[in-house]
Amino acid sequence: MDAHELKEGEVVCVQGSASAPYEVRLRGGIYSCTCPAWRNQSAPIERRTCKHLRKVRGDAVETARVGAPAGAASRPQAGKASGPAAAPPGAKETAPPVLLAHSWDGQQDPKGFWMSEKLDGVRAWWDGRAFLSRLGNTYCAPAWFRDGLPDHPLDGELWLGRKRFQECISIVRRQDESDDWKGVRFLIFDAPAREEPFEQRLAFLRERFGEGRLPYARFHEHERCRGVAHLKEELARVEALGGEGLMIREAGSLYQAGRSATLLKIKSFFDAEARVVGHLPGAGRHKGRVGALEVELPDGKRFAVGTGLSDKERESPPPVGATITFRYQELSRDGVPRFPSYLGVRDDVAWPAEDGPAPPRAAASGAAAEGALKCSPDAKPSVVEGRRFECTEGGAHKFWEIAVSGTGHSVTFGKVGSTGQKKLKEFSTEAAALADAQRLIAEKLRKGYLER
Repeated sequence: MDAHELKEGEVVCVQGSASAPYEVRLRGGIYSCTCPAWRNQSAPIERRTCKHLRKVRGDAVETARVGAPAGAASRPQAGKASGPAAAPPGAKETAPPVLLAHSWDGQQDPKGFWMSEKLDGVRAWWDGRAFLSRLGNTYCAPAWFRDGLPDHPLDGELWLGRKRFQECISIVRRQDESDDWKGVRFLIFDAPAREEPFEQRLAFLRERFGEGRLPYARFHEHERCRGVAHLKEELARVEALGGEGLMIREAGSLYQAGRSATLLKIKSFFDAEARVVGHLPGAGRHKGRVGALEVELPDGKRFAVGTGLSDKERESPPPVGATITFRYQELSRDGVPRFPSYLGVRDDVAWPAEDGPAPPRAAASGAAAEGALKCSPDAKPSVVEGRRFECTEGGAHKFWEIAVSGTGHSVTFGKVGSTGQKKLKEFSTEAAALADAQRLIAEKLRKGYLER
């Protein structure tokens, strides 16, 4: 076999010692193989290799990719190209002292805080020479992307656009400095080295990195929050545009490493990380590919995540051992996330995940966000917004919808374009209604329905 470079999503079959060939693939910027030698390595998945990967990509290329032992590679110098051997994305270096957020409890008055959109991109620390992840891994941005950035630290996000997190992380953790970086922007929201109040750091960033100053980097806009009503209005606006939520920063605060109450995140849904431990087979239109990911939380609880996977991701799913981010509405009494939905693969967080699923709080989406913001941290949701699923089978295009309200749920189903039939069911508790809804959704996913 002649060595060649894999394209994103490509799968190559390589005959090994087993009767069935092994699959070598590139998925989300991570090279993997289905052989036992790759699966059973103790190294992080982005640092694993095997003879089948070397056969496909070439021995020298694979050696350059996995590089020297963690931390041995040097970072690229500003203005110089950084090839794969210079800084493999799995190489651990000193993690930058990033500021991390707490979740807003719904009680603290946000008036006077600085408010900005929470970006669904990749957190990046510019150290004056290179972009680093929270874990200290280097993102190999092309020299032309880094051109003009200062020699002092900046904190920001590598961002491709709303609802494009998976595309973004696939680009920035590759090692080939591809032209795909031309769609990425470095949105800067702090200058950590400046020991002055946040307002002064904002003024510095706005002056230095305002719109049009650099081709690929710009200041991330903030505005003063006038109170809870203003915050709810802005949250609804951002979420209607497909944004993830809001961040609010205490006025006059200094930059500090670690988690701080001076920085709060606000979202209508929760998200968390889980590790992939298996692939569940699909049914219906998904027969022959993955129906759901079997995942595990840091506390050992396991569950399936099927909603949110695209057809391409079902054909080439995140490998066993990968860390994924998922969104959910609340935790069950057993601590299992309800209505989980896949968002993407993560390699910029440590495992076990630093932040497990949050305690159950008000769950809301869209119009329900206003009610969620008024609830106490321990409140239970009284309404779960409707979810719609569709399936084409035997020439028929069908839909199925479910909504939970209080201790009951309603199911509407029929042909797409019709009003359908509706069935109502009551339960003894809210928890029982939500659990049955989750069971029915899982059943529809197994039958090949896709959420719309």
